[in-house]
Amino acid sequence: MPQHPANPYSFAHEVQADGSIVFQCSRDAEANAWLALPPHHPVVVQTQAFWTAVGASSAVQSSDHSKWSALTWIDWELGESGGGHATRGIYRNETDGDKLGYSLELFNEDGAELIAIRGRGVVFRNRNFEQWRKEAKQTAREASPNTNFVFASSADLGLTQDERVLVAPYVQGDGFIEALVTPANGFPPGNPLIGGSGDHVNSTHLHELARQALFLIKSRTDIDTSGEMTMRKYVELGAPIKLNIASDEQSKAVFEIEQLGRVCAEVSLRW
Repeated sequence: MPQHPANPYSFAHEVQADGSIVFQCSRDAEANAWLALPPHHPVVVQTQAFWTAVGASSAVQSSDHSKWSALTWIDWELGESGGGHATRGIYRNETDGDKLGYSLELFNEDGAELIAIRGRGVVFRNRNFEQWRKEAKQTAREASPNTNFVFASSADLGLTQDERVLVAPYVQGDGFIEALVTPANGFPPGNPLIGGSGDHVNSTHLHELARQALFLIKSRTDIDTSGEMTMRKYVELGAPIKLNIASDEQSKAVFEIEQLGRVCAEVSLRW
């Protein structure tokens, strides 16, 4: 089967009689630095979702490079927590016209399901996309903080050496946590674990922002979460972000991602 030339993660794709695609997963941490993180870490979850979708599209030659696609919704259900990273997976395409959709199951070496993921998105043509993004990014630059942004302590978040703090300290009673994602702290080389186009704050950043915010409001760093994320507008690099605490329950938290006075996304975490 044809392979995506830049795919460092999923390989050996085989299209089954029912249209599903089975594949193998790399465990090479030199090619995929994020594999040094635990299997249920947000960066792992979202990066896997991206590369497996890229690999599956390549396997069935369904990519159309004249169009852009955008993820608008994703959910994930955590399974087995031990046994190491995924070694194989099953991808099912649920696309209908320009409405993208898929489901994904990943399994560890022992055959236990590590995680189940579903995603939806939209497809749009490349007409005026660059000009539209240019204006949005200029607006974000104009809103960049004039003073140094104060980030929370890495120790308070229990981060490893290669992870980056993306949120400010939490002030009890504020009802929100501030955050800032820039090219410097959001992408390599400054952030060696999170990739992407570099055009905007992506789903991996948003999931990780919510995790860090959850750790602060719960004063815990040992929570693995299932959840879902809805994305309505691009979140821009360099402009301040607010994670409004829409819900804070015993085993669930919901954050509204606000930027430049607009709610751009919502992340719901449960454990």
